[in-house]
Amino acid sequence: MAKVNLTETQKELIEKAGVVFEQDGLSPAAARTIGLLLVSDETELTFDAIYETLNMSKSAASNAINLLLATQKIEYITKPGDRKRYFRTRLVELESIFDDQMLGMLNNMVSIYKEILNQRTDKTQKFNNSLLDIIQFMELMQKEMPLIFQRWKASKKG
Repeated sequence: MAKVNLTETQKELIEKAGVVFEQDGLSPAAARTIGLLLVSDETELTFDAIYETLNMSKSAASNAINLLLATQKIEYITKPGDRKRYFRTRLVELESIFDDQMLGMLNNMVSIYKEILNQRTDKTQKFNNSLLDIIQFMELMQKEMPLIFQRWKASKKG
């Protein structure tokens, strides 16, 4: 059987992580899949291990995995002599998260907030000013985050 043995604490952590990832826009199945890949002692799991451990249908697991692959939150590897695909999270790759997800999401948010601000009426000046503050803060983050990331990488080398 492919099911992964988890402690009660690990099961609870998968659910907690799932809630957090759902708030980030993932489906419940995809969110729990990421949670499982992060919490499990086995960092690379087969399709069978994922759907059996999470007690979900094959269809739900397949949809979750396809979504996570498409959004580059997970990847798969193969092993010599084994036809199965082994899925693993990319969330532990700080550099990929930073480049692909954090800055991309930040850029998207700044862009949409600017569009929203540009279409707003002058009658809601207090709200508009608050939105402008958020935009300016996010623009500062866009400038500073790459520098912080570079300093962090440099500190790991030394």
